[in-house]
Amino acid sequence: MEPLIRTEGLTKLFPQVVANDAISLDVKCGEIHCLLGENGAGKSTFAKCLYGTYQPDAGRIFFMDQQVRLSSPADAIALGIGMVHQHFVLVPPLTVIENVIAGTQSIRQLVDYTRAEAEIRLLCDQYGVDLDLQAKIRQLSVGEQQWVEILKALYVKAKLLILDEPTAVLTPQEADNLFSVLQGMTRTGLGIIFITHKLNEVMRVSNRVTVLRNGKLVSTVDTTSITKEDLAKMMVGREIVFRVEKEQLPAIEPVLEIRHLSAKGDRGQDALKSISLTLHKGEILALAGVAGNGQKELFEVLMGVRVASAGEVLLQGEDITNKSTSYIMSRGVGHIPGDRLNEGLIPEFSVAENLILGQQRSASCRRGPFLDLKRVRQLAQEQISKFGIVTPSADSLASTLSGGNQQKLILARELQRCSRCLLANQPTRGLDIGVIEYVHGQLLSKRAGGIGILLASEDLDEILELADRIVVLFSGRIMGILDAREAQIEKIGLLMAGIEVSDP
Repeated sequence: MEPLIRTEGLTKLFPQVVANDAISLDVKCGEIHCLLGENGAGKSTFAKCLYGTYQPDAGRIFFMDQQVRLSSPADAIALGIGMVHQHFVLVPPLTVIENVIAGTQSIRQLVDYTRAEAEIRLLCDQYGVDLDLQAKIRQLSVGEQQWVEILKALYVKAKLLILDEPTAVLTPQEADNLFSVLQGMTRTGLGIIFITHKLNEVMRVSNRVTVLRNGKLVSTVDTTSITKEDLAKMMVGREIVFRVEKEQLPAIEPVLEIRHLSAKGDRGQDALKSISLTLHKGEILALAGVAGNGQKELFEVLMGVRVASAGEVLLQGEDITNKSTSYIMSRGVGHIPGDRLNEGLIPEFSVAENLILGQQRSASCRRGPFLDLKRVRQLAQEQISKFGIVTPSADSLASTLSGGNQQKLILARELQRCSRCLLANQPTRGLDIGVIEYVHGQLLSKRAGGIGILLASEDLDEILELADRIVVLFSGRIMGILDAREAQIEKIGLLMAGIEVSDP
């Protein structure tokens, strides 16, 4: 296979950061080339240089053996480079056809919708994509919306397709279908750059994989010649333990009981529909489901930031339904929110101040009526060291930290706070594989200490590793509750898609 695109010494600089340091690699026609690395390794920056979003500060890019300068995504699209971003760029009120053809016509040209529909339908037939082309984007599932993004690239005859974390919003069955279609696309000569942090996906779908670490290229290898463990070691520079060891504990007394809980969403829709479940002491109860199916609203109701319209929540027998957030926290409940920047931190506060949020009135942080700043910094430094938070000092603003270090800050605070129950919504999102290993150990340590943990994760491998039981959510209701030791990914995937599954 001939190189479709290659780089020589590509370097991209940001203030005080070398995001890409002299990276040279190539992607061949007809291959799926995975780009793998820890958070902040430079994967997305490199992809954005290839797509024209960023311009490299040094080095060269060759496309089909011709050196190119990409001043904007329009230049990349004109060459035949398409990119599907993790956060879709779609117009919800418009139809599939209108979204696919948007921006492809000159302002002076009339759009031939009949011809456009025929071409798009041909692409769907060619790659086995089942979509209602007349449907509006807001009527589609997130999985279907992703296909619209891919069709946008194919419609402009992309020769290279860049996919950034493409399975983050898919059920296992949708991911399987995506992999099959991508492999079919490569048979037509299409080259694919597949950015992911999931090692199982790398091993399954790629022909070659390039590992980046701290902005530098570690190695490019044939996937068939490497193991998952080898790749993890290349990413972090040390051995990673993938299988977590957890003692099977008996389900003892309930710590959190949710009875027929209902709540409205931000748009007035029924976001939670009579949910009932029980979390026991020393148990990890995991919520499985595609994002947007009630997980966020459930955590908000449990933490007192969203009003329950019906039902009740009991914390070790005490009714805490619609109690204030400060009261719920005072009862020994820790909370790791899904949106770390808007819900978990005050960006304008220092690292030290964020680490004591919710505890600023406690005797351990005060000297009389005032904060004991020396003591606060001392407590903060202990947590910074324990969790490996990379920050110039405890006085640095939280907004200056990387996303992964902001998440570590929240984890440090909430794991220290929870004495009864921990509500963990996507606790490892944006973390490096080495830190994920550490966080898993911390969660299991809390479990062994009798803390009940309600865990929401979009990573089924993580759920199956950590959970004792799995609750599958779809459209705000419980589709099933499964014993994690006996759960099958295929069944979980069907339930996540809203398909009732009866036991054999």
